[in-house]
Amino acid sequence: MLTRIVKFNNSESFLEKERDYPENGYKELCFSNCVYIFRYLGDTVFIQGAAATPIPLVRAMTDVGKEKCLKNIHVCHMHTEGPAPYTDKDCKEIFHSYSFFMGANVRSSVAEGNADSVPIFLSQIPVMFYRKIFKPAISLIHVTPPDCHGYCSLGTSVDCVRAALIHSKTIIALVNPQMPRTFGDSVIHESHFDYAVEGDSRIVTVKAKAPNEAESKIGRTIAQNLVDDGATLQMGIGSIPDAVLTALNDHKDLGIHSEMFSDGVLNLVECGAITNHKKSMHKGKIIGSFMIGSQKLYDFVDDNPSIEMREIDYVNNTHIVANQAKMTAINSCISVDLTGQVNSDSIGTRMFSGFGGQLDFIHGAGIASDGKGKPIIAMQSVTNKGESKIVPYLKQGAGVVTTRAHVQYVVTEHGIADLYGKSLSQRAYALINIADPKHRDFLTKAACERLKVLPSP
Repeated sequence: MLTRIVKFNNSESFLEKERDYPENGYKELCFSNCVYIFRYLGDTVFIQGAAATPIPLVRAMTDVGKEKCLKNIHVCHMHTEGPAPYTDKDCKEIFHSYSFFMGANVRSSVAEGNADSVPIFLSQIPVMFYRKIFKPAISLIHVTPPDCHGYCSLGTSVDCVRAALIHSKTIIALVNPQMPRTFGDSVIHESHFDYAVEGDSRIVTVKAKAPNEAESKIGRTIAQNLVDDGATLQMGIGSIPDAVLTALNDHKDLGIHSEMFSDGVLNLVECGAITNHKKSMHKGKIIGSFMIGSQKLYDFVDDNPSIEMREIDYVNNTHIVANQAKMTAINSCISVDLTGQVNSDSIGTRMFSGFGGQLDFIHGAGIASDGKGKPIIAMQSVTNKGESKIVPYLKQGAGVVTTRAHVQYVVTEHGIADLYGKSLSQRAYALINIADPKHRDFLTKAACERLKVLPSP
């Protein structure tokens, strides 16, 4: 329940410090004074994402945009949780959303042309702020209450937030005691806030989907054949990376260096499989940039010095990734063609997510300085409709996120294809052998038509 609006900075005292306001008044008090900023100082709003999405501020921004008949406001963000009302059809002339990594809440709006997506590696998102491609007039963030020294924490999502804040004219913070306090690059002093809205509500939780039989088999295959003791792990988003984690209980001295992590790490920490002791950098620490999961996850990371949340241009920096011990990157995808091109961001022309950190980590693991990195692409062999995910050609309009030159291991429930150093026909042969058996004859025929040669080992 939102109870109070506090103006921390004294420049132009729009609000009276520590005066109580009813919940239905905070929108007008906080945002009507920002109409000046929208109209004259800029036209871009940045929103913190994932579990830290400041949902009440997002709703307030949208309501005030409608009430004040604002126009042409750009809203930029990574994947956000909760509703995205600024992308509704009745906001088309008011707001235009730019997703650096798409969440489910904006997919239909992007497909309908009411929002847009920006193809970019996660590691490069902060650069857009430093180069002033995006210049936020206002940033909406979600933080812990200040400690005795006045320092708050960005909590569950650091990623590109600091880069946005450094270049923002006005910062509006939702201050919530239920946001877990994290360490690393997450610290921000309350004096940087122009406005703060106090609230006390649970942050977004996401329940992990139990892996199906095929996903569980993929997880076991990767765990038993491709993950060594002492490996440093990165896991992309999805049930397959989670299935790998559930199969790693008997491993020793695993470490985490990943742009995101979720509940899958908890059991491995509790059973002693994750110790971070063998890491070449940040020994003893789990390194991440954002997280989303259950309340149990947030309780685990709260005030936990063994967790460090770092900026995304550091965590996903290819050279940093390459210097991790036995770097093992595990990512999923939508489809792979017979030459090894990986589509992960779109279904045909319909955008589904984004580049994310896949290539940052696939490339980093592929050039690992210790020569022991393992770049892994994992997927079920068929879609829910029974269509093969290993295809002769990517669908028209589908994007290549990971190139065939970057791919090494492709894993399905039918096995592992190691594509490194293989020719086109050898790649096709290896991929056909891990496709669903019902589709192998068709794929072999398609490979002959495309490559003008019979696939061979």
